[in-house]
Amino acid sequence: MKPEKFLLELEQILEQAGYTLRKERGSFRGDECIIEGQKLVVVNKNKPIESQLGTMGRVLGQVDLTGVYIKPAVRKKLEELWDQLQVMPEESSGDFELE
Repeated sequence: MKPEKFLLELEQILEQAGYTLRKERGSFRGDECIIEGQKLVVVNKNKPIESQLGTMGRVLGQVDLTGVYIKPAVRKKLEELWDQLQVMPEESSGDFELE
């Protein structure tokens, strides 16, 4: 799966998990926050795509994805990303619920 396609898939997963994604320019790494009750992920669009994937992967690793549909190929790629980032998913069972 090409990085650009994987990036789009992660954006969709973030939205399904209740986050709003903002791509901004600046001298920051990117992370998640809550502003006025809205869950927000800010990604630095000046950074390479690998850095953007890392930011989204770290956030998704901290979120309970139970009930969020993730395509099997995307799930495999996400698990590989978590291994690279050394992130343990929030779910205790390690399984994703597929609808």
